[in-house]
Amino acid sequence: MNGKKGSCVEINIPSSATTKSTKQQLEGGKKKSAGNGGDLFSCKAWIEKVWEFAKEDSNRVIFSFKVGLAVLLVSLLILFRAPYEVFGTNIIWSILTVAIMFEYTVGATFNRGFNRALGSLLAGILAIGVAQMALSSGRIAEPFIIGTSIFFIGAVTSFMKLWPSLVPYEYGFRVILFTFCLIIVSGYRMGNPLRTAMDRLYSIAIGGFVAVLVNVLVFPIWAGEQLHKELVRNFNSVADSLEECVKKYLEDDGLDHPEFSNTVMDEFPDEPAYKKCKATLNSSAKLESLANSAKWEPPHGRFRHFFYPWSEYVKVGAVLRYCAYEVMALHGVLHSEIQAPYNLRITFQSEIRDVTSQAAELVRCLGKDISSMKRSLRTCLLKRVHSSTERLQRTIDMHSYLLTTTYCDPPPPPDNNNSSKPVVLLPKLSSVLSNQLAELESKSLDKDSTPAVAVQGESYHEMMRKQSRRLHSWPSREVDAFAFEEEGGVDFLPRMRALESTAALSLATFTSLLIEFVVRLDHLVEAVDELSKMAKF
Repeated sequence: MNGKKGSCVEINIPSSATTKSTKQQLEGGKKKSAGNGGDLFSCKAWIEKVWEFAKEDSNRVIFSFKVGLAVLLVSLLILFRAPYEVFGTNIIWSILTVAIMFEYTVGATFNRGFNRALGSLLAGILAIGVAQMALSSGRIAEPFIIGTSIFFIGAVTSFMKLWPSLVPYEYGFRVILFTFCLIIVSGYRMGNPLRTAMDRLYSIAIGGFVAVLVNVLVFPIWAGEQLHKELVRNFNSVADSLEECVKKYLEDDGLDHPEFSNTVMDEFPDEPAYKKCKATLNSSAKLESLANSAKWEPPHGRFRHFFYPWSEYVKVGAVLRYCAYEVMALHGVLHSEIQAPYNLRITFQSEIRDVTSQAAELVRCLGKDISSMKRSLRTCLLKRVHSSTERLQRTIDMHSYLLTTTYCDPPPPPDNNNSSKPVVLLPKLSSVLSNQLAELESKSLDKDSTPAVAVQGESYHEMMRKQSRRLHSWPSREVDAFAFEEEGGVDFLPRMRALESTAALSLATFTSLLIEFVVRLDHLVEAVDELSKMAKF
């Protein structure tokens, strides 16, 4: 009211329905804005993944642009009227040939082109022969002859491409099948199979010529160079993984082990070299494929003589995987359930580090020789590795009692006549197991003199002691089983000593695998030397 008659202030109070609809609109707007932000975030993450994928190998981007260029050049034959009037709709086979024949490397393109050319030529000859025979047999028998020939060619080509020695030419048999079927069926409807076959063969030849020309002249990606780099990369991966595994084994105190699920799934984020070594074990098919493609390539770059021994690269890769298996076995000991005590590992620390560093250096030097294509004698370095390994063996033999016994009498005082012999004190293998043995020994001595007291309930310390035994035992036992053994008290002490000895033998397993790796290095040196002779490094 403002004091005047008939004047008033109107206040609109929204209903509950209107209020709810307004809230829904506001919430919808927030969700929409959040959704737009999420879409932007996912798009940005996808772009980052694509960028990282392209950065890993720049040849992937080059290959993509080369395929686009080849398809564009062939498409110009359709876009311009003059070539289209000559070949007609059959020119589309040129685009199909480029899309199918263009491969990542030059050698693979030559291989695919040979299969494409030979398959198309044989299919064209067969189609022309069958078509002429069908035409001469009359209109009634013609479709039966064509149908029978299609069935026969399909069955024969499908069977032959499964033959083991003809597996490399599987694509050629596939080309024979679909080229024969398309030529003879289209020729049957168009009425001139010879003209149809010739036009399509010309179109296929044009597409193959463009694909080879672009792949060879525009930033060529050679399969031989890829094979060479892949093998060198595998050498470095094995050396890095060996050093990483041994370093972690000697520095690990056993308190921070990955969970069993991560171990089974090979999830070790703090071991980047492990994945590279695992990739080396799975590189057999890749090396063989690159070697087969490299055989089709002409002399180029650093590989300037004919009949280059690409198969020797595959042999060297096989011997390298033979060594990588030992590295993976060392990694298995590193993450095994039974672990040697830390103070026992450091007893042989210097010898193990010496063998590891020199073995990894030898592997890297062999990879460097292949990379630089220079032949050098590694006998001096190999002798150093052998001497370090013999030193490790002598140390293990001298201190072998540490790996087989748990308790022993204190060592005798040093002899004055032979003061050069080292006196090695027995380290404490496992504090948890030793405490358990001490408790059980003292309890067994006082068993007869201590009166039996009926305990109505377990104390907190007694319960925690049993739980600790359960967690630190191998094999794992239930608390009741421990209580039963404690009550019997007959064979529990020898069993606990045996478990300590089993844990100590884990170190013997690790060192024996390391020595086996060194033994296999002899075969690797011989394989690299044979490659350097045949490739004329």
